[in-house]
Amino acid sequence: MDGALLCGPVMHQRLFPQQYRFRYRVVSALFDIDRLEALARDRRWFSLNRFNLFSVYTRDHGRRDGTPWRPWIEERLREGGLEPGGGRILLQATPRVLGHAFNPLSLWYCHHSDGRLQAVLLEVRNTFGEHHHYLLRADRVHGRVLRGEKDKVFHVSPFIDMQARYHFTLRVPELMDGSPMRVAIREFQDERLMLVATQSGHARAMTDGALLRQWLRMPWMAVQVLALIHWQALKIWWRGGKYHPRPAPPEKEMT
Repeated sequence: MDGALLCGPVMHQRLFPQQYRFRYRVVSALFDIDRLEALARDRRWFSLNRFNLFSVYTRDHGRRDGTPWRPWIEERLREGGLEPGGGRILLQATPRVLGHAFNPLSLWYCHHSDGRLQAVLLEVRNTFGEHHHYLLRADRVHGRVLRGEKDKVFHVSPFIDMQARYHFTLRVPELMDGSPMRVAIREFQDERLMLVATQSGHARAMTDGALLRQWLRMPWMAVQVLALIHWQALKIWWRGGKYHPRPAPPEKEMT
């Protein structure tokens, strides 16, 4: 397949100082970045760089100026001390729905020419319109499961400070019907688990019928996700959550 839909739940659970847990469903798209034009051309309800029920714009990722993605992602690999493997690069991201999207987390899966996973670039975005990237080399990969750790350098929630470390566990999907995907991010403060965030699902062919069914189920997905994020923030504030002012973003685009 050149593209797939990943439908499943997102869960956030905070353990301290305020406790909460919420869960909602999302639809992500998974596609080969070199086959995106062909994928959009063959779909009625999915478009590249133009309005549709579902769409992706090249300016939503990469350099965010509409230029091709592969040169940009290969630059990031070199910046991280890797030589691009020349293989397939898959992007998992939330598509625009009726022109609107919010991507809290997008993932770039980079492969060698022989199909082995080389690295995963996690693209994190906050509600202030800022973004940052964390690069995980495939040094700790077993099968299709990749693990890694990074210090937190990018502001996400105004109710969580910057003194934290992320532990990532990724089940890397393939462009095959039924292929499982799972992202688990555990955030620690002073070696104490403070927050768990997960997303899971299975790849399904991105057919016109599947796209239409998903839109009918979640016609205002982007608006709903943003509303839920702000509603949860409001509940934390009501419960006495400490507000942390937004710091300046990192000088470098990638950690």
